[in-house]
Amino acid sequence: MTDVTLHTRYRLTRVINAAGTMTTLGASIVVPEAISAAAAIEKHFVRMSELQARASEAIAKATGAEAGYVTACSAAGISLAVAASMTGCNLARIERLPDSGGLNDEIVIQSGHRINYGAPIDQAIRLAGARVVAAGSAAVVEPYHLEDAITSRTAAVLHVVSHHTVQEGPLPLVEVIAIARARGVPVIVDMASEYDLNGPIAMGAGLAIYSAHKFLGGLTAGIVAGNKDLVRSCYLQNRGIGRSMKVGKESVLATIAALDAWQARDHSAARQRELAIVANWQAMLAGVPGVTCNRHADWTGNPIDRLELSIGSDAGLFAWELADRLAAGDPAICVRDDLAEQGLLYLDPCNIQADDAASVGAAIRSHIDSARRLRDGHRISWQERRSLALQSILRWPD
Repeated sequence: MTDVTLHTRYRLTRVINAAGTMTTLGASIVVPEAISAAAAIEKHFVRMSELQARASEAIAKATGAEAGYVTACSAAGISLAVAASMTGCNLARIERLPDSGGLNDEIVIQSGHRINYGAPIDQAIRLAGARVVAAGSAAVVEPYHLEDAITSRTAAVLHVVSHHTVQEGPLPLVEVIAIARARGVPVIVDMASEYDLNGPIAMGAGLAIYSAHKFLGGLTAGIVAGNKDLVRSCYLQNRGIGRSMKVGKESVLATIAALDAWQARDHSAARQRELAIVANWQAMLAGVPGVTCNRHADWTGNPIDRLELSIGSDAGLFAWELADRLAAGDPAICVRDDLAEQGLLYLDPCNIQADDAASVGAAIRSHIDSARRLRDGHRISWQERRSLALQSILRWPD
């Protein structure tokens, strides 16, 4: 089925993704190896325990962990990791969750890591029956804050690596692991959108959680890697709360294929392709009134640069108005607008083709030219924009 046929048949808007690996846009372009693997297994029956064991081997090879497990998504991985840290491999306790009475049920997390990635991370913790214990304040966490938050009721410490976290003031992962290890508490690391498959395990994390369908380009799934006993407990959660987070044979095999493809990938060539796209955007938008362009390195150190657009008053419209006008087109052009309230938009090259990238630059120039000429910008406040977005969500599926 061609792209045109697919979008026409299902009445879908074509999307040019200049926002990155966004769940709301379908995450990533799936690599051919994952597509082939998923198609190959669909006609066959397998013992899922054996398939997951092969996935464990692949995850261990890719991450340096003792074992691994494939679940529904990284958010599911967080809930399962929390559950595993409370129950171990005790099947009675696994069946009892989310009733955690009598168990060590406290999960310590730095205050600045209590993010919302589309849903609150606190909820992923509480779904397992655990209680959230915050360490420090949003922008100030000292070692003694974490040390004091860990008690005899602590099941694990959860550390989040994400651009959503407060970037100033948190304790680094290496220090978190050292403090927790001294108290015999495992550290769970949320690495959903990160390139680094080896770092957390090498530092001594108990579990590290990744998305299979973001940078890896697999089908929708989550990867849990780490200590064999903890991973085994995550797997056994299928007899409890994990049953509603199960993943099919096609996603497990596609995850194995995506991990293999990631290790064989020419990362240097991919990096150069993305840098060329960013440079082209920067050239196309140079001199556009009200737009200041800067190359922006990834917040968490992933090897990816984006183009930061600072939208000033001379552009004739607010940053969020520009983002909305781009998204209202056909094709819709979606940019990263997390910081639009601050007048900042970001163009991400990791999920875009060269021809589409040129369309992005041209569309931005066109919308700014139109807004300046018609003087129809600066009409929707940030508060109004936020309200309209919520209203739209609440009207779904209409």
